[in-house]
Amino acid sequence: MTFKLPLLCLTICLLNCTNPSTSLYVGTYTDEDSEGIYQFEFNSETGELNKKQLATTSENPSFISYSPDKNHIYAVNENENGTISAFKVEDDKTLTLINKVSTQGAHPCHVTINKQGDKAVVSNYTGGNFSLHTVENNGILNEAFQVINHKTDSLISHVHSAQFFNEDLYVADLGLNAVFNYQLSNNNYKLVSPSIVKMENNAGPRHFSLTKDGKFIYIINELSSTITSAKKTKNGFEFIETVSTLADAFKEKSYCADIHLSKDEQFLYGSNRGENSIVVFKRDITSGKLNKIQNIRVHGDWPRNFTLDPTGRFLLVANQKSHNISVFKIDGATGKLNFLHSVEIPSPVCLLF
Repeated sequence: MTFKLPLLCLTICLLNCTNPSTSLYVGTYTDEDSEGIYQFEFNSETGELNKKQLATTSENPSFISYSPDKNHIYAVNENENGTISAFKVEDDKTLTLINKVSTQGAHPCHVTINKQGDKAVVSNYTGGNFSLHTVENNGILNEAFQVINHKTDSLISHVHSAQFFNEDLYVADLGLNAVFNYQLSNNNYKLVSPSIVKMENNAGPRHFSLTKDGKFIYIINELSSTITSAKKTKNGFEFIETVSTLADAFKEKSYCADIHLSKDEQFLYGSNRGENSIVVFKRDITSGKLNKIQNIRVHGDWPRNFTLDPTGRFLLVANQKSHNISVFKIDGATGKLNFLHSVEIPSPVCLLF
């Protein structure tokens, strides 16, 4: 008994003392009541959001992204003179500004860090360009080492998002109605394709999700309220289909915002601003085709970015105009959503676990 009792106590502690909470950071617009980036404690067993605090003051930190080790957070400052800010994550979950640099373009709306944590790419919406920055081990951002301009004399570019995948960089340009492909060569990114797949006229690609193996891409189109799917081949991407994100009965104006795959990549989710819904698709993992199975209202107005929690069991939505975050439980078998509750927060735009 002398030796069994400590082992029994340790087992009980491991079973019952596990902390189910994780941090959720919220990027906002600060033109109303918001002061910057907020932080909640999220309970991954109950779906509850608690202990809201102002993590840091910042101007229009509308999109935020972690470093791979989660020791730093990077936030765009969506203003005419665009900047990107680097923050250190403190033990109490507040954020301390490290430095801020220019994005070389107006109204930056998206930032991504590569898996190695040594590069950042920032999309400048009205600037019509994107900037590439190196990142130091201590989180410091360097001035842009490359700025790529999509604007021409006849075409208006609106670069809306970008993602690294190995040596590739994919860039969604809503204004030019295309997703570009760049590749790293001699420490700079070179254009491979100005359009990886043909888009419908006036579709407006905004965000996109790649499968973990990079074989499929799903592009959500803001203006046409559709998702365009494509499969990677030896010669680039091959078009699969374009499907509507709206319920068949909905005939009013709506604009897509964000898109995410489920953790197991069996399901795909998208947000509709106007219909004010999340659309759910069942995904055929072999063909890549989508089957719409649910449109569920977000219990708010103007859903922007949304995210899945680290367990993959909950989906959270930032409703910009109604100033709240809605929490949904995900049915692991069907992928469908069930609304749980919402919490108030001023002008939420981006959610980050």
